[in-house]
Amino acid sequence: MNSLIKLAARSPLVTSDLDYHLMRAAMVLIFALFGYQKWFDYEAQVLIPFISNGPFIFWLEPLLGVHGASYFLGFSEWLFGALLFAGFWNKPLGILGAIGSTGTFVMTVTIIPFMPNGWAAVGFPAMAINNAFLLKDVVLLAVSLYLVKQDLVRMARATSASAEAPLKRVKFG
Repeated sequence: MNSLIKLAARSPLVTSDLDYHLMRAAMVLIFALFGYQKWFDYEAQVLIPFISNGPFIFWLEPLLGVHGASYFLGFSEWLFGALLFAGFWNKPLGILGAIGSTGTFVMTVTIIPFMPNGWAAVGFPAMAINNAFLLKDVVLLAVSLYLVKQDLVRMARATSASAEAPLKRVKFG
């Protein structure tokens, strides 16, 4: 068993950045698709109980209206998805996207305790569909925090490596 573990530990699945890139790509896809549906009336109507019971986003509907709030969320999701996508090549933009993603999922996870009828008739921890839908955001919040950490660590390593690299002298003539 130990030799199997050692072999697996040397495999490209473990030694490469595949997990990091898959998580980033998955988040880009999620933001693209979830942001897209915010532009349609059916989604705007479904969002009403989520927005109105969110401790951080309750103000969106009175300020922007049902569709305006949905558009705002869709634009925000597309923006964070685009920043996460750019993070494949540009770590500072990736960090901004991951921070925005973290904020997004903090806002949605905090809706769970305030969702009316969020718990089934038998009570906690039996969830009704709205809270069950939001529960996925706990995992997405964890992925967002992972990306923030990874991008900060990778950027710090790149910065320190470039600072430690000897300066090359350019000869003229």
